[in-house]
Amino acid sequence: MSAAVPLSTPRSSLVRRRIGWTVAAVAALLVAVLLSLAVGARPVAPGHVLDALLHGGDGKDAAVVREMRLPRTLVGLMVGAGLALAGTALQGITRNPIADPGILGISHGAAVGVVLAIMLAGVESLTGYVWWAFGGAALASVAVYAIASRGRGGASPVKLALAGAAINALLVSLTTAVLTTQASVLDKFRFWQVGSLSASDTGLAGRIWPFLLVGAVLVLSVARGLDALALGEDVAKGLGQNVAAVRITGGLGATVLTGAGVAAAGPIAFVGLAVPHIARALVGGDHRWLLPMSALLGPVVLLAADTAGRVFFPPGEVPAGVMTALIGVPFLVALVRRKRVAAV
Repeated sequence: MSAAVPLSTPRSSLVRRRIGWTVAAVAALLVAVLLSLAVGARPVAPGHVLDALLHGGDGKDAAVVREMRLPRTLVGLMVGAGLALAGTALQGITRNPIADPGILGISHGAAVGVVLAIMLAGVESLTGYVWWAFGGAALASVAVYAIASRGRGGASPVKLALAGAAINALLVSLTTAVLTTQASVLDKFRFWQVGSLSASDTGLAGRIWPFLLVGAVLVLSVARGLDALALGEDVAKGLGQNVAAVRITGGLGATVLTGAGVAAAGPIAFVGLAVPHIARALVGGDHRWLLPMSALLGPVVLLAADTAGRVFFPPGEVPAGVMTALIGVPFLVALVRRKRVAAV
């Protein structure tokens, strides 16, 4: 008599769990989008939201949804996904669980770009900041990698972190020097610095989505390489991975994602740092699942924070960059205390 074939294996159970959490994340994203479109100083019923989007409804509610909240929600979707993907990639590249998009100087590079845009070109809109901020972020990340790759061992995780810290300190000093001597620049820069989706428009969404698409493709293309790199450089090389190519491609993708996201919405805190840990707790460390899960959870966190900022302190509005920290940090602390965050 032949042995009975088990109906379930650990691998099949893991796959079912991952699929289940992915479906739950998609549902959470849909709810977050609906709330972002419906909730605010002027509440709009879900039925009216769908009518405005699908059937071209008219009236004040439809105008609020299409002209004010839809662009804001689209930018939140893209920025949240971009920052979460960037954070996941950087944690994998550096094998550092506390790495975030600022580790390569990207966020502060974008800040310098915005300062220069205001000071040299008189730019006053978020749409105009995009190119300057993206250029600053790109130059900063190139400088960090160039410094870290010099000498023996190439761009190791420790050297990347040290070079990023050095470039960050330099960029913060430059930004502070300009802001303390140029009062007019400080007034305009202050709003962008806190991180917000409130000034988003359809033009801004149209400018950043190509960058985010390119960055996402680059990061997703090295998913297997990041899995191998998590086992150590020697093991990754033994598995046939080109470690330098994985780091360059993943780092470039993270730079593009963060540069565009920070340029569009300012330096949003928490998303790039904590969302990868939340996703890892749900689906494990396989980047083929981890990256898509992060891309789903990033917009959920950012849109939830943005929506909460509109209703918690009426009639004013708390920027999304402030709310992400207020909402997210306690949750991240809870994850750490329960030791559910897997090592990178």
